[in-house]
Amino acid sequence: MALRLRFRTSARLLAAPLACCLALLAPAPARAAPSLVVDAATGQVLHAEDATRPWYPASLTKLMTVYVALKAVQDRRVTMQTPLVVSNRAARMAPSKMGFPPGSEITLENALKIIMVKSANDVSVTIAEGLAGSVPAFSAQMNEAARVLGMSQSNFVNPHGLHHEDHVSSARDMALLARGLLMHFPEHEALYGIGALKLGAKIIPTHNGLLGRYPGADGMKTGFVCASGFNVVASASRNGRRLIAVVMGSPNAKARTLKAMAMFENGFSTSVFARGGGNLANLPMSAFTQPVDLRPQVCGKNRSLEALEDFAIPIAAAGANPGEDSAAAFFAADSARGQPGALAAFAGGDLGPRPAFTPALIYLGRAPGWTGAALRPSDDEPALSEAEKAPGKKAQARAKAREAAKAKALAAKTASAGNATKKPEAKAEAKPVAAKAASTKPSSTKPATKAGVADAKPKVQPASKPAAKPAPKPVPASGANTATKPRNLAPPGAER
Repeated sequence: MALRLRFRTSARLLAAPLACCLALLAPAPARAAPSLVVDAATGQVLHAEDATRPWYPASLTKLMTVYVALKAVQDRRVTMQTPLVVSNRAARMAPSKMGFPPGSEITLENALKIIMVKSANDVSVTIAEGLAGSVPAFSAQMNEAARVLGMSQSNFVNPHGLHHEDHVSSARDMALLARGLLMHFPEHEALYGIGALKLGAKIIPTHNGLLGRYPGADGMKTGFVCASGFNVVASASRNGRRLIAVVMGSPNAKARTLKAMAMFENGFSTSVFARGGGNLANLPMSAFTQPVDLRPQVCGKNRSLEALEDFAIPIAAAGANPGEDSAAAFFAADSARGQPGALAAFAGGDLGPRPAFTPALIYLGRAPGWTGAALRPSDDEPALSEAEKAPGKKAQARAKAREAAKAKALAAKTASAGNATKKPEAKAEAKPVAAKAASTKPSSTKPATKAGVADAKPKVQPASKPAAKPAPKPVPASGANTATKPRNLAPPGAER
């Protein structure tokens, strides 16, 4: 009873109108922001806006990766304990990633938990290659599953959602996919609501800001690429009724979470609200045929967020930014488009602190007692040669900066040595100066000892130290993947 009362109180606080804040909001230009609320049991659409407009799904893609994997389990082609091998190709994926070294093994169950919580791209490729032999073959299975589910606006070219101009979906298709997961694999519902994972001593929190904050929220998946903005497919239950909400194109994680909460509030309070009616199967098609690219608004031309997921990106407070990228302006645009008042009431909402979850335990390696073979790709990229380990442009810039810092520190150390007394200087230079000390005293036939070097007091210019001991050339760490880019993918023009 106490827990239920706390949830009700939390919901009332979140939904409280903030008229004074909204009155101060300047009119914001309308922007595309696909959104949808649907009854999970019946498919009845309660709210839809731009729901069939093509959009980049980002890491919402991983819901389809999970669907294809669970279908393989259902068909008894694999089990949740089947081990998968991390390939060289998977290990080279861009972040977000786990960084497991090539040759590592992980069970399908642990891999699915990781991509739902951490959104790890390397593990997504490990699943794809293990179950289908290759990423293209797995993508074909994803598209076949989409066709069966009626996802007519979706085309998948990878299992993770890293940006590709041909990798598209829509809010409607994502709702169809969410319903398919809940209806076809009810025994695996727990996958979508994990609040945190624990791998060894490492705690990995979820990116889903609704979990633990919104009463009844029980999943599912977030996604972000610069081109798409912040996306989420979420589910929540109340009084025996379950709703699915889809939000795409939010300017930040906070706005995304608040809008999903507001849409749930409206959905649970009435059977049909603004712009709703009909069923997922008969929503009218959008006049737009290509996804919009939100990179300038979301990431800006001078900010690189390609490799970052939600927790790594600063969340702007409502009204903190006067531009279109603030949560307040995002909700003001909703209001200008005639959205229900309850949505705008969340514009100044405070999510509060991130909840603490009891983490689910995962591990690297085979399940205890497993004796079968591990699944691996049909072919793999070769391991990096020394020549191929040469840093890319960004890594070269970092290496250059490190070299400059080392040179600066060395120069400072040399200058400091020049100002010190001669005796300490001779001790510091004992090894490299020994030969020079001998040359300054030709009558000596014995190698200079430490004491002898100190007594010799050779006049050595400080500038000779860098030449005698050059800065080491930086070598990439073993297993590092920052030096390479994902293969078989177009350069990530709008995302990590």
